[in-house]
Amino acid sequence: MTSAPFCAAVDWGTTNFRLWLLDAQGSVLGERSSGEGMRACLPDRFGPVLEAHLSALQAPAELPVIVAGMAGARGGWREAAYLDTPAPLDALHAHAVQVEGFGRDVRILPGVCQREGGREDVMRGEETQLAGAWAESRASGLFCLPGTHSKWARVEEGRLLSFTTYMTGELFALLSQHSTLHDMVAAGKGDETSPAFRDAVAEMLDGAGLTGKLFSIRAASLLSGDAAPDAKARLSGLLIGAEVAAMRKDLDAGAEVTLIAGGSTARAYETAFSNAGLACRTLDGQDLVRRGLFAAARALWPERKAA
Repeated sequence: MTSAPFCAAVDWGTTNFRLWLLDAQGSVLGERSSGEGMRACLPDRFGPVLEAHLSALQAPAELPVIVAGMAGARGGWREAAYLDTPAPLDALHAHAVQVEGFGRDVRILPGVCQREGGREDVMRGEETQLAGAWAESRASGLFCLPGTHSKWARVEEGRLLSFTTYMTGELFALLSQHSTLHDMVAAGKGDETSPAFRDAVAEMLDGAGLTGKLFSIRAASLLSGDAAPDAKARLSGLLIGAEVAAMRKDLDAGAEVTLIAGGSTARAYETAFSNAGLACRTLDGQDLVRRGLFAAARALWPERKAA
């Protein structure tokens, strides 16, 4: 017999939407995903989008929903104010915002901010992945969460102490689409397994200046007269290498980093960590955000039985 649903868990990002129907043990009964992220939703569209996906999974009308990500941003569905660091990862639920005037109980988890002068920073969504890692294995230490804005977070005993953001993914998109490197990168076919990627990472780890190395991608193409087939891999390696080099200077040799990523992104960072002499273990980000959402749901609705 199929288990009855306990809650719906939603990871609502800037460009993507993902929903899981979960039973009382956190197992997935059904899931939906789409490109209906925050950018695609006006404030009055969040509710209809959510209900359409719940209806497609035949979710009960009284089923509660827990949400993380950009739906709680300013300009999202309902703003869920940031928690200040140090933030207890097992208490995110206590600061969730309820969506008023909606037909079912929907709670949106907060993001986390860092207000220290000169180190101001914010995250929204990644804290729920970190909460999932804590709920799963009581993991502490340094975490790397790549993405459009890559986060490096220090977690100790279930508290998010501090974090730093690198605009690595956004810079790659801007440089590859809207700069003089566009034609070279568009023609490139290399990836994180290519020598060009590894060489670029090594150059940044050796202390090369990023902006000068970026222009060398264009110069190499012009001087060789070819389409620079390794340009894409080299650009990625330079940016990721610069990020890892910046963090490595504050770490002991052989320090371990927990990487929360998947697919080619995980492989790229694993290669960079190996080149940098850093130990690495990799956890799946989608699995962790789901676990973090479920932990919050269990804390919010402890008396609830499966529908």
